[in-house]
Amino acid sequence: MQPENPVSSLKTDLLKSSGTFRVLVGVTGSVAALKLPVLVSELLQLPGVDVRVVTTDHAKHFYNPAEVSVKIYSDMDEWELWTQRSDPVLHIELRRWADLLIVAPLDANTLGKIASGICDNLLTCVVRAWDVSRPLLFCPAMNTAMWQHPITAQQVSSLKEFGYVEIPCIVKKLVCGDEGKGAMAEVSTIVGVVKQYLQTPEET
Repeated sequence: MQPENPVSSLKTDLLKSSGTFRVLVGVTGSVAALKLPVLVSELLQLPGVDVRVVTTDHAKHFYNPAEVSVKIYSDMDEWELWTQRSDPVLHIELRRWADLLIVAPLDANTLGKIASGICDNLLTCVVRAWDVSRPLLFCPAMNTAMWQHPITAQQVSSLKEFGYVEIPCIVKKLVCGDEGKGAMAEVSTIVGVVKQYLQTPEET
């Protein structure tokens, strides 16, 4: 039995989308990535919503993909998909597919990359190619000491200037044992913000 052609697999996955509002979830290498299965599950409970995930390689350390009920795309998919000039470019196809992009969690490293325009993996390429007329939400998550570093506020401000919407981090006891600001917003908060965009009437 021959393995499925990557191009056919991509077209099938993105065309079979069942929802009328398509949410692309980007997940990066923060401990908060362990909440990905719950976040995806709750987003899928919103009426008319379909979800796909783009993961960084470091984020894979924190969640079990078997617990995520939708297709997860990673850097390897981008390179396997494109072998000749006529092949689709994955970060562009995902950008076209999604009505809303949410990066949850957004770790300190990826925050710095996005603020600087660096696009060295699938997720940051999607962000760099993103249509800024569509909503992009980001949920910072990092150690309190990293959050308090002066450059963090500058980088968050840069993302807001791009038109991206911050879902602020919260104060709690972090996995490292520190207590303070830096934890990703609660999943219920994130889903509530996404829900607001579902209620916005589409322009005709």
